[in-house]
Amino acid sequence: MIAGIIVGGASRRMGGRPKGLLPAPEGGVTLLERLARLCEAAGLRPVLVGRNAAVEAALPELERIEDRPAGVGPLGGLAGLLHAAGAASVVTLACDLPAVEGRLLERLLAASPGAPILAPRAADGRWQPFFARWDARCALPWIEEALARGERSLQPLLDRHGCALELDEAAWRSLRDWDTPEDVAAG
Repeated sequence: MIAGIIVGGASRRMGGRPKGLLPAPEGGVTLLERLARLCEAAGLRPVLVGRNAAVEAALPELERIEDRPAGVGPLGGLAGLLHAAGAASVVTLACDLPAVEGRLLERLLAASPGAPILAPRAADGRWQPFFARWDARCALPWIEEALARGERSLQPLLDRHGCALELDEAAWRSLRDWDTPEDVAAG
């Protein structure tokens, strides 16, 4: 199974530095290296999804998957990943998850095996699409339909087809991401 690590984006909030190349809180590696190791330990093949020259140069050993189509944001990256997966399921991970743990990733892989899309859903109703499992056979047609309608957000797609992965407070804390320099400073 493929684990697509989402690396696209301009990194404007981090002063142009790709978030995935920030140092992980422990271990002397970048966030992307840490995520790739977690994926491999869980039996997943990590790939980079999206275009980012600095990331590609830092991790040339990882396969890269193009957005399909380019320029439409995360939905294009997910479509490219699902096309590459064929009939298999995939996992999506944000590149800026400094605290996600292997046991939570393993739980995502094992929970609700028949779910077409499995993702955590916060109390406010928002989904976490970049810690999710997607059945390519089911999800790809839905994504292509959404793209044809001009949708760019994953939230409506998850509202229609997602199954919620229930998480406790500690698990939600491990999914916090680093969107700003203040997030990085807070650890």
